[in-house]
Amino acid sequence: MKRTTRTTVLTVGALIAALGLPAGAAHADTTPRIDLRVLVVSDGGPSTDAIAAELAAAGTPYTRIDLTQSGRTVIDADFLADTVDGRPRAKFQAVVLPNDNPFPAGSSEMAALAAYERTYDVPQVDAYTYARPEAGLQYPVHGGYSGSIDGKRAEVTAAGKAGPFGYLDGAVPFEDNDPAIGESYAYLSKPVAGADFTPYVEAAIPGQSGKGTLVGEYRHDGRRELVVTFVYNRYQQQFRLLARGIVEWMTGGVHLGASRNYFAVHVDDVFAADDRWNSRLNCTPGDVDCTDPTATPDPIRMTPSDVDHAVEWQNGNQFTLDFAYNGAGSVDHREDNNGSDPLADRLIARRGEFRWINHTYSHPFLGCVQDTTVVPWTCATDADGSTRWMSRNDISDEIAINRVWGVSAGLPLVNGELVTGEHSGMKVLPQQPEDNPNLALALGDNDIAWLGSDNSREPGQRRVGPSTTVPRYPMNVFYNAGRAAEQVDEYNWIYTSRAQGGSGICEDNPATTTCLPAPLDTATGYADHIVPLETQIALGHVLANDPKPHFIHQSNLAEDRIAYPVLDGVLDGYKALFSENTPVVNLRMRDIGAELGRRAKWQAALGAGEITAYRIGGTVTVDARDGLAVTATLPTGTTLAGAAFGEAYAGSVSGWTPSTGAPLALTLPASAVAPGPEAAAGTAPATRPAPDTRVPAGVTDPVGRTTDS
Repeated sequence: MKRTTRTTVLTVGALIAALGLPAGAAHADTTPRIDLRVLVVSDGGPSTDAIAAELAAAGTPYTRIDLTQSGRTVIDADFLADTVDGRPRAKFQAVVLPNDNPFPAGSSEMAALAAYERTYDVPQVDAYTYARPEAGLQYPVHGGYSGSIDGKRAEVTAAGKAGPFGYLDGAVPFEDNDPAIGESYAYLSKPVAGADFTPYVEAAIPGQSGKGTLVGEYRHDGRRELVVTFVYNRYQQQFRLLARGIVEWMTGGVHLGASRNYFAVHVDDVFAADDRWNSRLNCTPGDVDCTDPTATPDPIRMTPSDVDHAVEWQNGNQFTLDFAYNGAGSVDHREDNNGSDPLADRLIARRGEFRWINHTYSHPFLGCVQDTTVVPWTCATDADGSTRWMSRNDISDEIAINRVWGVSAGLPLVNGELVTGEHSGMKVLPQQPEDNPNLALALGDNDIAWLGSDNSREPGQRRVGPSTTVPRYPMNVFYNAGRAAEQVDEYNWIYTSRAQGGSGICEDNPATTTCLPAPLDTATGYADHIVPLETQIALGHVLANDPKPHFIHQSNLAEDRIAYPVLDGVLDGYKALFSENTPVVNLRMRDIGAELGRRAKWQAALGAGEITAYRIGGTVTVDARDGLAVTATLPTGTTLAGAAFGEAYAGSVSGWTPSTGAPLALTLPASAVAPGPEAAAGTAPATRPAPDTRVPAGVTDPVGRTTDS
């Protein structure tokens, strides 16, 4: 027998050699193909929708099944997996459920999911579940807690930092925006004795010295679950902080799409002056809608010391401001002051400290000719009723002359960037419902590629002639305020009722969310109310993978320098939350526009089903059409055609790479290649004894499961 066996082996080896086949060809490769797509099963609640929104923003493909819809797709083995070219295929790399088991008892769908996850080592996220033994946790009645955790501070554990939440510095503060409203309900509990449960995020249990789990990993029966025991929505800061880690955990750090934290601040009207709010007239003298004959303009303009302060602030925060400049501001000042302009001298001397954007020479309105004899203004018309527009030549001159002035001053410009005064030339409702038709022509005359727009009017990118817009977030720090008291006075006018001395805008527009129940104190209202609110809004944009810039005005860097408390709030708040490997990304306008453009094309390709991506062992393959930039997040050390892929961020590498139409093959580092699923290798997964899953008498969990004994 021994000799016969040896002879057979030699014969097979000789046959392989004779056919010229690789030595392993006698055994088919059964390593499964895992498609890079997430299955999101939703019950219509905010938590699964928040995770879906995170995936969508990053550009990570997912399929959503709504359990509340009749006629929905049924989840079974055929839906989850099949075979491609003789290789087993898992159609989803992760599963997101509303809770640990949203199906009725004995559900064949849950059984199919459990078998699928076990067979292909696919992880499951329980978006918001009751703390119970089925999820690896004790019931809260056993020394835990259930209730509000508004305003509480959670912490990432050592395991969380070493694992999926290593981009966080540790603290996870929970919002408390309105003491009268419960915003974050949670279950705090400890793992069941004997359960393979690893806490990733914990918070102190009220009234006790110990901590309970809010996020943790539960391994059981050959499956892995990320258990989340607090409710959230896509906008809350606590979710925004943890969203990246949830995605990294479920995908093993291998997925299409990418997410970074961006912040850019444009400062408009540099070299010029901004008219000041008049608290007596409740308008801004110099503005077209302030027609009181006693109105006298009182301009606000930076000084040389304001420039020095801006440089010091930038250096202290490792952050660069973008200065949108109007050259006529300096020319006019010199004419009025015997050729002297200390502000311009200092700005030009320190020009290399800032990024610069053409903001037109004299900041005129570039749309229709404004008829200011009425309030609000209207578009002037010709005798035949047609709209009178600023001419192509006049618009072009404003762009070109300012560029020439900037070049002569030595400003380091990117010639293709432009922000028009008040974003004018583009449509503005209700007075001007269409773009000035001469704007696109003038942009072409000056090779403008990137045109700043107002995100509050037009949140999406669009083309204007040869240019692509870059939507900018307006900060609610007013252009016509250099002092905190002025800002508060105008804020009160806008956001209080007529009975309280306000404009009544809130009464006329009930959807406005910043309305005040009573006027703010002009001495304290800025620091106590406006700064925290504007900080929260801006930081929310930063944490939402949103590269759009914010804009303020040079007046806000002058006098009381009211912009800095908000900017400090954003950057200091960010530094307190994130590790050094996850810095704020501070891009200039051109690069923001390019990022937004790549994303739009990527999302369109995903929607059209033009992208296929999958992982087999240590290789990720992406099929995309020629010319499309492909985005992915992968482990550090991943290579593409032998070269390092992406840029380091948040403990991973991510970036864009162009497709030539041929499959892109990315090689993962050996450290990121785990052994294949046990079932695919023909062995049964190891299991642990199931914990006691009996529900205490009278206890009801979030999905309505109860028991009487």
